[in-house]
Amino acid sequence: MDPQSQNTSLQRLQNVEKRIVRVLELAGSVMDELANPSGPRKELVNNHCSEFMQLIKDIQMTLREEIKSACEYRPFEKCDYVPRISNEICCKKLEYVIAQLDEMKQTIEGYHGQLEDVL
Repeated sequence: MDPQSQNTSLQRLQNVEKRIVRVLELAGSVMDELANPSGPRKELVNNHCSEFMQLIKDIQMTLREEIKSACEYRPFEKCDYVPRISNEICCKKLEYVIAQLDEMKQTIEGYHGQLEDVL
């Protein structure tokens, strides 16, 4: 992710955080209204519940998009230690195998040289 998309992603997640706070405020308002001694005002409860549900849908959609974009990351970009060290170990193993193959090639070439001398 480039810095621009990270910044945009961070801003979207901050907006999600604000929506979550608003959702909690709405839930608290509905609870207060339901606990009202004179009874809940139906219009107020309906409005809060509608806004609550819309915010929940928005939160889910935004988080789903952020999770998708996070899964499209490039390997080892801002990675933690384990994947990086695993990659380094694999590289060392490949270097070792290449060295062994080079030695085998030299040995085979040596045998071919000796065989030509004998013939």
